[in-house]
Amino acid sequence: MQVIETLAEGLKRELKIIIPAADMEAQMNERLADVKDKVRINGFRPGKVPAGHLKKMYGKSVMAELVNEIVRERPSTILSERGEKSATQPEVAMTEDEAQAEKILNAEADFEFTLSYEVIPAIELKPVDGIKVEREVVEVSEDEVNEQIMKIAESARSFATKDGVAEDGDRVTMDYLGKVDGVAFDGGKDEDAELVIGSNRFIPGFEEQLKGLKAGDEKVINVTFPTEYPAANLAGKDATFDITVKEVAAPAAQEINDELATKLGLESVDKLKEIVRGQIESQYGNVTRQKVKRQILDQLDEMYKFEAPSRLVEAEFENIWRQINTDLAQSGKTFEDEDTTEEAAREEYRTLAERRVRLGLVLSEIGEKAEIEVTEEEMQRALYAQLQQFPGQEKQIIDFFRNTPGASASLRAPIFEEKVMDKLIAEVNVTDKTVTKEELLAEDEDGDDAKPAKKKAKKATAEGEEAAPKKKAAPKKKAAAEGDAE
Repeated sequence: MQVIETLAEGLKRELKIIIPAADMEAQMNERLADVKDKVRINGFRPGKVPAGHLKKMYGKSVMAELVNEIVRERPSTILSERGEKSATQPEVAMTEDEAQAEKILNAEADFEFTLSYEVIPAIELKPVDGIKVEREVVEVSEDEVNEQIMKIAESARSFATKDGVAEDGDRVTMDYLGKVDGVAFDGGKDEDAELVIGSNRFIPGFEEQLKGLKAGDEKVINVTFPTEYPAANLAGKDATFDITVKEVAAPAAQEINDELATKLGLESVDKLKEIVRGQIESQYGNVTRQKVKRQILDQLDEMYKFEAPSRLVEAEFENIWRQINTDLAQSGKTFEDEDTTEEAAREEYRTLAERRVRLGLVLSEIGEKAEIEVTEEEMQRALYAQLQQFPGQEKQIIDFFRNTPGASASLRAPIFEEKVMDKLIAEVNVTDKTVTKEELLAEDEDGDDAKPAKKKAKKATAEGEEAAPKKKAAPKKKAAAEGDAE
């Protein structure tokens, strides 16, 4: 086999591979010899089929299998022998001339094909002990723990019927019928519906108009559906609701004690506080970690400046650009609404794509040098997390990861990256700084990686976070698309 380099520009490589016809024929004859004793051909005893006849009958098919095998397996061997890593799957090109292809299958011509690819650049790792990061830490107060417990306790709060009028915090049980232009709409009717005034579960203005009503009262409530309401047939529309109040109930006093803990399924108030404190600390810890990661990545970005493989950059850009356009379409906005132009946005997001790819390669090199591995157990946990997000679709998801080439990499990559980041955090110079929760959660405008222009989108870093704002979740309770008043 002869390997000739025909292109070496920057990271781009092109190789011409030539396998002499004699070598191809020799390999074909070996395979035909292997099947000689296995084939059954009328007129010949087993194992006595002449080589020429065997070649005439099966030569082309064996040669075709050989060609496919070479194209499938040799590229990785060739790159390994050259000490190169391809950024993406190398492109293989063979002759499209039917006459030439026929000669190759008949072992009358050399088998030639070309490999086109981009190499991953060699990265010389630099010491990271010069990286300095500030880790923001929030001290969780007893008041904050108690405040969170009271919010959780709302689900266990009991109510007692009262004779007076409805006030803030009271639960109103009612029948209602919603109408637009005097016509009832689907999903706008309910009986014995319960609503706590002040919970903001219904559309704006609805709950306020329940104040002052008592059991037996009837009233017509006037509201306007928000313009961004998910049910398009109701968005922005004026509507009325015919209300009949069935009961008004006042909330029982709520105290943080063992009784409340028992209602919530725990053995004591101390255990309840311990769990809630842990949840709050975990939430703050996640934000702190993201900010630390961003600082490390920003400094790595300054430390490593090299050409990133264009195919990887293009693929990353397409992912970002697709998400940006999806978000704009869903919000009904344009690039002009974000104080930019499509051309400027493209340039900015392409820069982001280059950063992501470059830092991704750096993190990969750090991980490889440190022999960081993702265990099978960690992969299983990641898969289980995916299954939990899509109940009822477990089989389809498992089949997808089992049958789709490269799909498992989407599970492995974030785990690998987090383990690399753990290593970096342990090695860089970290200084803790106590801050308030408001300071911790404040939007870091200067650290924003993805900004169409002055109105910045959510942070987007090399770790593959979304390059566009996440949309607010649809209203809870009944599906708004069904026309429910909530």
